[in-house]
Amino acid sequence: MKIAICGKGGVGKSTVAALLIKAFLEDGYRVLAIDADPSPHLARLLEIKGEIVPLSEMTDLLAERAEKSGPFYTLNPKIDDLPEKFMIKRDGLNLMVLGAIRTAGGGCACPEQTVLRRLLTYLLLTSRDIVVVDMEAGVEHFGRATVAPVDILLVITLPQTGSLKTTHQILKLAQELNLQKVYVVGNRVKEEKHKEYLKKEFGEKYLISLPGEEEFERREFEGKGLLDYNGPVYEKIKELKRIIEELKSETS
Repeated sequence: MKIAICGKGGVGKSTVAALLIKAFLEDGYRVLAIDADPSPHLARLLEIKGEIVPLSEMTDLLAERAEKSGPFYTLNPKIDDLPEKFMIKRDGLNLMVLGAIRTAGGGCACPEQTVLRRLLTYLLLTSRDIVVVDMEAGVEHFGRATVAPVDILLVITLPQTGSLKTTHQILKLAQELNLQKVYVVGNRVKEEKHKEYLKKEFGEKYLISLPGEEEFERREFEGKGLLDYNGPVYEKIKELKRIIEELKSETS
């Protein structure tokens, strides 16, 4: 099963991804975690120690694989050996930290980003483990159809205007790409009226509301890992995992 997690920046994509990974690991699954965010956090949240350099920062390697020569580069770079070289392995968890390339103007550096996109697609298509992808914020990856190979796409939203607007954009683009299993998860939903609003706003696409909780928010603020966190937010994440498994079984 391949799960991608996206949404507006700052909505808690990485924390939801990390807790979902924790839930699958605790149930005995092998998990491939892919951090495809320009500012990777999964390694820290999953308490993997040591300095990890995202592939997006290995500019010489990416330029070599892209066969970059002036304005020219290959659209079919060699990437099948990269997982073995750069995958971090620990107790049923494999982690690939891809990152994403951004220039000062906000666009992508196409040759290098082509390598990363090809690698992400390769990992999604070849892995037999549970795959959880923490996508970059926003909607750019939909324009590139990067998420097409996933089984389930979770859009994390907050009960805030900017986040809701981005969520609607993502749902629209997902429909245009004919992605069927796209759902919304509310995060930091502290009031019942907000929960009811989100249910009404997204209808059958809305899966669950994750609560706001002081201990969890303190951990986020302090930059702590999440593997030993078992509070109310995690209980809801385990419920979300069961829902995802039921949704996947409907199409199996």
